[in-house]
Amino acid sequence: MPGRVGQEAVSDWVEVSQEMIDKFADATGDHQFIHVNPQMAAMTPFGGTIAHGFLTLSLMPLLASKTEQPKIDGVRMGVNYGGNKVRFLTPVRSGKRVRGRFKLLSFEEKRPGQWQQTNEFTVEIEGEDKPAMIAEWISQIFV
Repeated sequence: MPGRVGQEAVSDWVEVSQEMIDKFADATGDHQFIHVNPQMAAMTPFGGTIAHGFLTLSLMPLLASKTEQPKIDGVRMGVNYGGNKVRFLTPVRSGKRVRGRFKLLSFEEKRPGQWQQTNEFTVEIEGEDKPAMIAEWISQIFV
């Protein structure tokens, strides 16, 4: 993996449906009308409902699973460690398709059997010039 630093992997496209947005609203308790009320959201500059920013961020594991990234042998578990920065740049409208772009920024051994990887994670929206989100995300991998 250290030899893959600087390389990118791109996922398949995934639709962000209104059903997905509604389920996320139920899970988080964030029922702001711009997410769950199509009639009221249509009167905003968004022109309709949009995904929660945290829903966009939470798509990371799903989008990562839809890439050709190599698997690390002997992994017992991986955990989120945190983020250095997250920016929500463009709203994801209900019904749009997104994909993840993962660029490995670093991969270093913290102690025997424990590795830390930092990825730049970009969520692209089909047909849009600007991405929905860019995050620098850190994970711990235990082998």
